[in-house]
Amino acid sequence: MPGIDPGFMCHKLVLLPETTLVSQRKRKLGEERRATVEVEVSQLASAGFIRELVYTTWLANVVMVKKSNSKWRMCVDYTDLNKACPINTYPLPSIDRLVDNTSGYKLLSFLDAYLGYNQIRMYSPDEDKTGFMTDRSNYCYRVMPFGLKNAGATSQRLMDKIFSGLLGRIMEVYVDDMLVKSAKAEEHATDLEVIFD
Repeated sequence: MPGIDPGFMCHKLVLLPETTLVSQRKRKLGEERRATVEVEVSQLASAGFIRELVYTTWLANVVMVKKSNSKWRMCVDYTDLNKACPINTYPLPSIDRLVDNTSGYKLLSFLDAYLGYNQIRMYSPDEDKTGFMTDRSNYCYRVMPFGLKNAGATSQRLMDKIFSGLLGRIMEVYVDDMLVKSAKAEEHATDLEVIFD
C-alpha cells in the first residue's frame, strides 16, 4: 500500500472521557446499493485500505450517496464517533490569505493529492473504531477515511510538515489541494521539479 510512513504521520482518534461505545443499528440497502457496496468494499480491500473486523467496538452504517454522474458513492456514517471526538484546533490556512499570496505571479499550476486522505494511515490501535458493517462482514479502515472529524486537520498538518520550507515561497496548500506559483514564467519548470522532488 502506498502512503506516508506511520512513524512520520498517522491519524489518531482522541475520545472524550465520558464517551460510550456506539454500534449503530443496521440499515437496509436496496439491491443496487448493496451491489455497489460489495464492489467498493472489494476495491478497498484489494488496495489494502480496509481489513475485515472480527471483534467490533464502534460500528457504523454504510450510506450510499448519489454523485452528479448518477453513480453511487459509498460513505460511512461516523456521526456517533465524530460526536465523541473533540475538535482538533490545528489551524487551517485562510482562503483569503492564500488568494492574496498568489496575486501577481506569472504562472500557476494546480495539483491535487490523489486519494490524499488514503495516503495517511490510521493509528493502529484506533483502526477498530472506524468499523462499518456490510451484508457480508464488518470492516475497518487501515487508512484515514473521508468523513472522520479532524481528518482535514491531519492532512493539513502533514502538508505543512512536508512542504515547510516551500510554503508561501513557491507554493500554497489547503488540505490536499496544492498550488505551485512562479514569479517568472521561465522558473516554473524548476519550481515544479522542486515540489515533485
